[in-house]
Amino acid sequence: MKPRYAVYFAPEQGSPWWEFGSRWLGRDECEDVNKVQHALAEIGPVELREITAQPRRYGFHATLKAPFSLSGSHNAADLTARLRALAATRKPVLLGPMQAVMLGDFVALVPALGSDELMALAAACVTTLDDLRRPLSEADLARRRVEQLDAREQELLQQYGYPYVLECFRFHLTLSGPLARPTAQRVLQAVAAPVAQLNATAPLVLDRLCLFVEPAPGQPFQRMADVALSA
Repeated sequence: MKPRYAVYFAPEQGSPWWEFGSRWLGRDECEDVNKVQHALAEIGPVELREITAQPRRYGFHATLKAPFSLSGSHNAADLTARLRALAATRKPVLLGPMQAVMLGDFVALVPALGSDELMALAAACVTTLDDLRRPLSEADLARRRVEQLDAREQELLQQYGYPYVLECFRFHLTLSGPLARPTAQRVLQAVAAPVAQLNATAPLVLDRLCLFVEPAPGQPFQRMADVALSA
């Protein structure tokens, strides 16, 4: 099977937001090693490991272009070169205060305020790199259709291989897998103070595009390149 690639935003390795996210999930996606998770009053270590199992495989990140396979005529070097070219045309985006919320049945960090610059950057990642993407198979499309997508999301799935793009995009850094609401409330409580402190001391800036790779189906995603936004 071919590897899959994704364009994510992830904070700089070693930065305060990266330290928070990698310890929350229990994984360093740069070195592909586990990390000791936070000790929390609200959630025990075994439960925290279970809560974060799904997002741990992907690393602490926000999706800009969802995982895809390259078309037969392109390789990782082509993708990296195109990502660098795109990044050279874009400025960093101040995300502003982040807040933990429930999105459907999972917990994530989202910007408290909307941003046209953020939406434009995400759209550029989707549209300008899409000629490198291998189209989804009918089986892939069928798996996505069980999500009860609306008509516009179905259209975006067909066109770009992912339904939550362009005007349907919402920037988020995932903190959990699916949770019952009482458990989600404990997660929200657990992250409130550290997120408030990070907002006060290290405002989050989307300053890079990060190329991640899934070497084979089901394997953890690894962070293979960071490209600074440098317009």
